[in-house]
Amino acid sequence: MTGTTRITTPFTAASTAAEVVDGIDLTGRRAIVTGGASGIGIETARALAGAGAEVTLAVRDLDAGERTAQDIVAATGNKQLLVAPLDLADQASVASFVAAWDGPLHILVNNAGVMASPELRTPEGWELQFATNHLGHFALATGLHRSLAAADRARVVSVSSSAHLRSPVVFEDIHFRERAYEPWAAYGQSKTANVLFAVEAAKRWADDGITVNALMPGAIRTNLQRHVSEEDLDRLRAAAGGGGPVWKTPAQGAATSVLLATSPLLEGVGGRYFEDCNEAAPNQPGTRNGVASYALDPQAAAQLWQVTVAMLAG
Repeated sequence: MTGTTRITTPFTAASTAAEVVDGIDLTGRRAIVTGGASGIGIETARALAGAGAEVTLAVRDLDAGERTAQDIVAATGNKQLLVAPLDLADQASVASFVAAWDGPLHILVNNAGVMASPELRTPEGWELQFATNHLGHFALATGLHRSLAAADRARVVSVSSSAHLRSPVVFEDIHFRERAYEPWAAYGQSKTANVLFAVEAAKRWADDGITVNALMPGAIRTNLQRHVSEEDLDRLRAAAGGGGPVWKTPAQGAATSVLLATSPLLEGVGGRYFEDCNEAAPNQPGTRNGVASYALDPQAAAQLWQVTVAMLAG
């Protein structure tokens, strides 16, 4: 980041996904949106389809996926909506999805996630939030690398969160085997991993014409918060000085994802973190916006990549 100019756009926190993609033609482009049947995933998929892309909703709940696909077809007139099963916490499911994909892939939006869950583990013993939010998406993106490289100027979008400010990746104990489990620390660590993935993937895949960026969508009340109580939200508001968070609509929450996936303003830009449709400034102590220096640390990004590959190899 040193010496680079921060990317700014005409768009803001109030911009919607439809506004940022207005005038962009995605005809002939193929996109995947994980978690495309709920929350901002729906609005991300709707905007991409509205611009003419073929969109695959990669979802756990196929019935919800089919309903969403029908809704988007009706709203946009674009019949190129596909639904495929994907459970990011299940590496066999990720492998099956990758094996079934054929041909180039122009846009991959790693949108699905789990937030602040109670302590749960995968059969491998991995902490669920890290396994879903990072390991599943890492396996998906690397598994689809050949398809991304086969596309013209492919883009990968990694949906992170301001919660990354809660924790770096704790390499000594990623899966809370030694330290006491804390839901928000686990979530924060997984969201930092989403940014570090973008940093390292952008570097590794630049020669393939693939750009990778991360983002914070903003505070949107969706099913993602199913583990978050009203008491938790009250504490968050108090921590933000009593005023925050400022809620966005799902269409506004999807705007930064769609911007990174489609905008000519981001051509050739990679390894960065955005919020409110602009590249984020460094986080200032005591605030809940901006990006933590540890989330953009190239050494941590390289280490996470190596650790992840080893973890997935078993």
